[in-house]
Amino acid sequence: MGLLGLHETVESISASGKTKSRLPVDVILVSSFLAGAYIAFGAFIALMTSTGAPWPQGVPGLQKFTYAVVFPVGMVYSVIAGGELFTGNAMFMTVSYLRREIRLQDLARNWLLVWIGNFLGGIAVAYLFGRVGGILASEPWMTYLEALAGGKCSYTFTCAFWRGVGANWMGCLAVWMATKSHTIVDKAIACHLPIMTFVILGMENSVANMFTIPASLFVVGPTSVVTWKSFLLENLVPVSLGNLVGGAAFVGALYLYLSRRHEQLERAAHTG
Repeated sequence: MGLLGLHETVESISASGKTKSRLPVDVILVSSFLAGAYIAFGAFIALMTSTGAPWPQGVPGLQKFTYAVVFPVGMVYSVIAGGELFTGNAMFMTVSYLRREIRLQDLARNWLLVWIGNFLGGIAVAYLFGRVGGILASEPWMTYLEALAGGKCSYTFTCAFWRGVGANWMGCLAVWMATKSHTIVDKAIACHLPIMTFVILGMENSVANMFTIPASLFVVGPTSVVTWKSFLLENLVPVSLGNLVGGAAFVGALYLYLSRRHEQLERAAHTG
């Protein structure tokens, strides 16, 4: 990565975080509702295209690959059409905060409001189209959806947390690369590859789970494993915390560190 490109990206990310911190509550909630819905639609079509027994028999990786290839569509929608994502803002707000351009309360306010808006967008798509629209209310969708939700609610807190870290390391890498891109096609490709990576690896994205697990609860109903309590406490809380760490530490903070070190090395070279 060139020195100029790194500095420019950090400046752009930081400026975006500063702008996001100043948005009024209604704008944050509406834009985060839209972004949550876009991610939900991506998870929705991924579920629809990959439903069924692993195919061909004995090669289950192809089913996961199908899911992962389609899933990033939601991220592409969010980045190109615009919207506030809790996962992406883990990076944006951290860079702005570490550069002392926003206060800690600005960061916390944005994360909380965007998380709420994303949640509302995800469960709206799950309820309105999965249940009321009846798209998921038949087989084989119900069985597959129940299996997906059951797996997500069966992790230990530590496991769910670290799967969340990995997912948003890749998720914010996608946003970082999209920020460096200048055309819609470039942005779409930049979003697609890291998102596909974490999905294939079975990592956990809190915003996507705001659709997938509620969809199971709405369509299939609570089970011994999947309940609203297990969704919130055993998946959404640890995954959301992991997503914050993945985006804030492994992308935002580390690239900011590299940018500052490059500046130091450049000044030393000039003075030397």
